[in-house]
Amino acid sequence: MRNVAFVKICGITRAEDAEAAVECGADAVGFIFWPESPRCVDVSVAREIAASLPRDVSAVGVFVNQPADEVNRIAQQVDLGAVQLHGDEGADYVRVMSRPVIKAVSLAALMARGATSVGFATWFKDVRLLLDVHDPVKRGGTGRTIDWTLAAEIARSRDFVLAGGLTPENVSEAIARVQPFGIDVSSGVEARPGIKDHRRLKALSEAIHGSHYATRS
Repeated sequence: MRNVAFVKICGITRAEDAEAAVECGADAVGFIFWPESPRCVDVSVAREIAASLPRDVSAVGVFVNQPADEVNRIAQQVDLGAVQLHGDEGADYVRVMSRPVIKAVSLAALMARGATSVGFATWFKDVRLLLDVHDPVKRGGTGRTIDWTLAAEIARSRDFVLAGGLTPENVSEAIARVQPFGIDVSSGVEARPGIKDHRRLKALSEAIHGSHYATRS
């Protein structure tokens, strides 16, 4: 099985959960700044947590159709390594971002564009794509999986981060079947929205890396 190059634990609201995610080998932790999310975190809290992260762990901010200047302001305040856009943001919006961009897109949107075509390979060519379930209300963290067979077809055209209903119980199968560049997990390792279950974080890491799960010294 191909090892994923990138593991992100999203929906972090507490320092102890960020620490547990890092200990279990996360490459990035995600802070949701969209006010409609049950995992929304205050900027000052995110800034404090981000400042405590190891230098090789990135802080990613998640936004949904928010003004570009607001996104850039928060990115600077928290010192985000990247911004993740989960709304209807287009190429012009992406161009004015002050940080690297991860653009969340739905499987339906990609298939409508012809996911195996040259056109798809160049769509948002300067950003990392994240493939998630389409939900115009929740905009992520739904606990629902996407069609892994179709996602695997897309993976042959372009690297992306796989999201949508990933758990310790299914992540090994998802990686084996889809072969994504990375994975993004939120609800699958939660006790409740915004509160991570540290046992499930460890189980996720064991499922990805084997019984000798990755830890950071």
